Amino acid sequence: MDKPKSLKLEIIIPAYRMHSQIFLNALDGVSEEDALKRIDGQTNHIVWMAGNFVNVRYAMAHVLGLQENDPYHELFFMGKTLDESYHYPSVLELKENFKSISPKVYAALLQVDDTQLAELFKINMNIPFIEEDKLNFIGMCIGREDYLAGQIALMRRLLHYPGMKYDIDEKIQY
Repeated sequence: MDKPKSLKLEIIIPAYRMHSQIFLNALDGVSEEDALKRIDGQTNHIVWMAGNFVNVRYAMAHVLGLQENDPYHELFFMGKTLDESYHYPSVLELKENFKSISPKVYAALLQVDDTQLAELFKINMNIPFIEEDKLNFIGMCIGREDYLAGQIALMRRLLHYPGMKYDIDEKIQY
């Protein structure tokens, strides 16, 4: 495993890499048509979930100082409510976007140091036990990815796809 400069990220790095695998596995085989389906008009569709997942990667890029812009920022930033009147990107477009940003964020995670991670990063959550710094923001992003991956996996089953696999593609280095 790659070693980060900051020991504080030693649990984040494996989670980040596993999420990269899970994201692609969760979307494997899902048709573009099914990816836009909602259950009883109540759920988000898979495209929204995947788009929000990719947007979280861009949020990490931002906090790590990368000058990368999510082309679908307006649709997904801060978990923006799904709006069926919008034209959402395809699963294929989101996968390509994911494959573009993910290695850059991974490289930045390996290079960030404790001083940078301790920098103030206003999240405006106003929760007394959460210090609003870059480290905690990255941790919350990892948590959001967990949540979204679980939602996509559940939608797979509800749409009658086989359960998500946990196969690892060793060629994926991020």
